Amino acid sequence: MLFVFEARPTPLGVPSTRLPLFHAARGKVRDVYEVDEERLLLVATDRVSAFDVVMTETVPYKGIVLTQLTAWWLTQLASDVPHHMITADAHEIIAEVPELAPHLSTIAGRAMLVKRARIFPVECVIRGYISGSAWKEYSAYGTLAGETLPAGLVESQALWPAVFSPATKAVTGHDENITIDRMRAVVGAEHARELEELTRSIYDRGSRLAAERGIIIADTKFEFGIWHDRIILCDEVLTPDSSRFWPFDAYTPGGPQPSFDKQPLRDYLQVERVAGAWNGEAPPPALPERVVEATSRRYLDAYRRMTGSTLDLSRFT
Repeated sequence: MLFVFEARPTPLGVPSTRLPLFHAARGKVRDVYEVDEERLLLVATDRVSAFDVVMTETVPYKGIVLTQLTAWWLTQLASDVPHHMITADAHEIIAEVPELAPHLSTIAGRAMLVKRARIFPVECVIRGYISGSAWKEYSAYGTLAGETLPAGLVESQALWPAVFSPATKAVTGHDENITIDRMRAVVGAEHARELEELTRSIYDRGSRLAAERGIIIADTKFEFGIWHDRIILCDEVLTPDSSRFWPFDAYTPGGPQPSFDKQPLRDYLQVERVAGAWNGEAPPPALPERVVEATSRRYLDAYRRMTGSTLDLSRFT
């Protein structure tokens, strides 16, 4: 089964962007608008989630980083895989959708005009290193999504070859790791094969580019859709929200690694949870300004390290 976009319940306490288009769906981070039958507008907000709960506070510039880093990656990968991006330039978007002209400040830097693909209802996750939920399952059962892995692995150890471990796209709650057989049942055997091949190809290319910049992409997830009978890459690509970025010069297998993402936020919330102040459900605890600022800096640093240039925020404000 294929569908056009994924609708999720509106997280409490955090307003959505307001634009003069039909508001088709709202994710934890993105708002999706219909432009016409062929195009959508994706707007990455500064909302931030952790442990599948959306925080009350927003993280400055996070949406701009996610959109602009995705645009950079799609440009790098254009010869490897067709993708959904038409443009991430606000002025070009307004030229295509003139009714957005009064909303330049809202969409600048954080909006992407895209082809309206029919999205596969699975996330294509690939893991080059064993960490996070994969490590938790392996350490308990010796498996990943029910598939047996070699014995004796340690946390953050490299996996060779990388493990393809698809997941369902949950409308509420947590996504669920599934077996490849289950994926075949959901999307069909031929599509499952193509999606795995594309996932491996993009991950290999992305990992090589990141390694040149001193970054390990430990794992990541991709989404794909059908556009005029072709499979195309959709949504965000190789960002700190969809991937685990580690600094190569600090990598030491055998435990958790420092990460270029919302780790300051996770660290703070895990302390709160250990202290018994938060049960991991909404509403979340209030975030100190220092945690918000540290998280914002981490996103901006990820963009700089990956692209080799500092994100010029003056272009978008």
